[in-house]
Amino acid sequence: MSEIILYIGGARSGKSRLAEARTLQYAQPATYIATAQAWDDEMKARIAAHQAQRAGSAWRTHAEPRDLVGALSATDGSPRLVDCLTLWLTNIMLANQDWQAEARALIEALAAQTAPVVLVSNEVGMGIVPDNRLARDFRDASGRLNQWVANAADEVHFVAAGLSMRMK
Repeated sequence: MSEIILYIGGARSGKSRLAEARTLQYAQPATYIATAQAWDDEMKARIAAHQAQRAGSAWRTHAEPRDLVGALSATDGSPRLVDCLTLWLTNIMLANQDWQAEARALIEALAAQTAPVVLVSNEVGMGIVPDNRLARDFRDASGRLNQWVANAADEVHFVAAGLSMRMK
């Protein structure tokens, strides 16, 4: 069993930056498991900016929008950063996959890892109740997923304004 660390916070809170730094403390090169999909030009630009930040020999990128368990299995042996669980959940739900079954498989896979895994997720439940069913279902699923991963993690850090508070 390896160390599992979760960084959670709001959008643009600094969680990815802190998670990247933490992952690279283990060993280099580390593997960056990217879950984003380029649905439009703006998202393509965001992905390109993230890739540019990781340019160099410190990172190997493994893009995987849905098969996170497979990505973890394929990359075990080096420290991994999963960025991010929120986008992964979005991809699962939009593909009409059973997110709970996928999440349970993820929790089992995390317990079997031999190298560190650092995960990033958004805290989406601190705002108003969304005005449509899909958004409410997503908020609820995200909250449950975050609880399950936090329970399985060795460490959990809440990030706001670029500052990290260790919760577990």
